[in-house]
Amino acid sequence: MEKTFEPVSDKQGKTDLSRFNNDWYKPGASRLKVLAWFLLNPLLINTYLPLPVGLKLSVLRMFGAKIGKGVMVKPGVNIKYPWLLNVGNFVWIGEKVWIDNLSMVSIGNNACVSQGAMLLTGNHDYRRSTFDLVTKPIHLGDGVWIGAQSVVCPGITCHSHSVLAVGSMVTRDMEPYGIYQGNPAVWVRKRTIST
Repeated sequence: MEKTFEPVSDKQGKTDLSRFNNDWYKPGASRLKVLAWFLLNPLLINTYLPLPVGLKLSVLRMFGAKIGKGVMVKPGVNIKYPWLLNVGNFVWIGEKVWIDNLSMVSIGNNACVSQGAMLLTGNHDYRRSTFDLVTKPIHLGDGVWIGAQSVVCPGITCHSHSVLAVGSMVTRDMEPYGIYQGNPAVWVRKRTIST
């Protein structure tokens, strides 16, 4: 059955991207620091060169990231602004993870962000004709596991030891020890961890 569309009325409004203005957004660093990061990130972090993890962590710390001990950063990781990143101890950040942190992203101890996952702190207000940028922080609690190719949306808290299954998108906070799956992700069962 073919879907028919009703005509658009002027009351519904229209998007006008010519009026989009992002000037209010400040990344929290000088232009020189932002430029330096955009030059070094593809050379030292978002790369497949076999660089030591210690070098990557030193560079991230030099640019203001707060990073604990025993952190693993795999190849091809893209971090928008390291000065808006707080990573606990023994965290794994997998290959091709994209931390698009226009706002603060904090990751608790023993958390894992698997390959190709995206932590997305920015979005647009589709209700406004100017398509305004909206940013909100993300918090991943201790022991959280974000599955491969998953997306964590702006403003989300993934509470302690919650799991987002492979290829899922979370649009609401995740309960402690909850396993979530789908798009949008829904609670499917409780996580049990054996010792």
